[in-house]
Amino acid sequence: MRTKKLILTVVFAFACLSVLHAGHDKPITYSQLPVAAQQFIKKYFPRHKIALAKMEREVIGRSYDVIFTSGDKVEFSRSGEWTEIDCKSAPVPAGIVPAPIVNYVRKNYHGAQIMEIGRKDNYYEVNLSNRLEIKFNKKFQVIEIDS
Repeated sequence: MRTKKLILTVVFAFACLSVLHAGHDKPITYSQLPVAAQQFIKKYFPRHKIALAKMEREVIGRSYDVIFTSGDKVEFSRSGEWTEIDCKSAPVPAGIVPAPIVNYVRKNYHGAQIMEIGRKDNYYEVNLSNRLEIKFNKKFQVIEIDS
């Protein structure tokens, strides 16, 4: 019985410490970003000036946010792969959005531009300049549209 209580106490203490450390943002320099994130910024946002780069500690792992002076924002995973891009001043740069999504938007929403894109394990989600939100599965089939 004592062993069980000890194990539960240790698990509870670890959970509390994890929650306390989660959500802590730490400002970092560009050079402290993962190399993949640095390369992505150089390729797709070469003229953007960084207003803030930060590392976010999460319950499991960490992530990175880069906010540009234009208001555009890119979120990166621990490895430096983009997970979310939010553009305020212009559409998401060409080459980032998978071609099937670009083609679907061009065909069905002429003139609308992709202003935000998010990438999760099982789907992509885009927000258009006409305020529509479209969710695509990994096969790039539309699974949800919200206005």
